[in-house]
Order: sequence, then C-alpha cells, then structure tokens
Amino acid sequence: MRALGLRLAGLLRAGDLVLLTGELGAGKTTLTRGLGEGLGVRGAVTSPTFVIARVHPPLADGPPLVHVDAYRLGGGLEEMEDLDLDVSLPDSVVVVEWGEGKVEELTEQRLHVVLTRATGQDASPGEGAGPSGDGVGDSGPEAAEDVRTVTLVGVGPRWAAEDFGALG
Repeated sequence: MRALGLRLAGLLRAGDLVLLTGELGAGKTTLTRGLGEGLGVRGAVTSPTFVIARVHPPLADGPPLVHVDAYRLGGGLEEMEDLDLDVSLPDSVVVVEWGEGKVEELTEQRLHVVLTRATGQDASPGEGAGPSGDGVGDSGPEAAEDVRTVTLVGVGPRWAAEDFGALG
C-alpha cells in the first residue's frame, strides 16, 4: 500500500481530494503514508483518528497534505465544516479516510480509492505480500490477509484522462 501511495503521489496536485474507503486494516493510513512520502511532506503520516485532521507542510515546493480521518464523524459536510477543508482544498492535497458520503460536496472532482482486503477463502494461497512486505508471496493464512484489491475511480474532468493502469 505504501508503494502504491508513492506512485499515486506522482499524479496528485494542489486541489485534489482523495477519498479512501475500506474496512479497518485495509491499508488506508499506509497508503496515505506513501502519498506523504511521495509528495515530500514534513512529519510522520500517522492515523489522525483522535485529532480528526493533520496538516503536513511540504518540505519543498509541493502542496501540503491534509490527512483527515472521518471515522468518528457521523454527519455529512456540515459536521466537517470546522475543519475548513473548503479553505484548505485549493492549495493542498486533501486525503479523507472514511470520507464517503461526507465530503463529496467539497468538489465535483475527486479520486475515490476503494481498498478491499481478502480474507480466508477469498484469497488464493501465495498471493500475499509476505510479512516482510517485499512483494514475495507466502502461503498460509497470513498471506491471505495481506491480499488487497484497490479500485480507483476518478470523478470529474480532472480525472477523465488519467491512466490508473500505469500505477501497476
């Protein structure tokens, strides 16, 4: 997930809204960690579950990364108004974990990343990333839990011509 985040960061620019959807443990924060590394931002990218949002300023000329965890927020955009995401969005890359149904009104253009984690019989033996994260498949139950499927859905003209297949 981190490696995918690194590659995906190359497509992102100020004004981009990225929604991350997936069950607990699917890799949303790990993906965001890779995005932060790829964007060259300051500070360790960790889950903002208890603070709701963290801003990571750029180390160079790139945009800041605003990382939001909307898991504990029940309502839509009105509940998130205090975060001033509408003010941050034009100059930042805003990544919202658990944001589906909550922040779409911020912009008509967004990237929706859906992460699913195969469990048990949903995964074929040997498809996992391996406990070392080296991409070498292992067999057994641990490998099955490491299998992820990532679906990227671009919404709006900003994403219409983007070739997500190039991300590998």
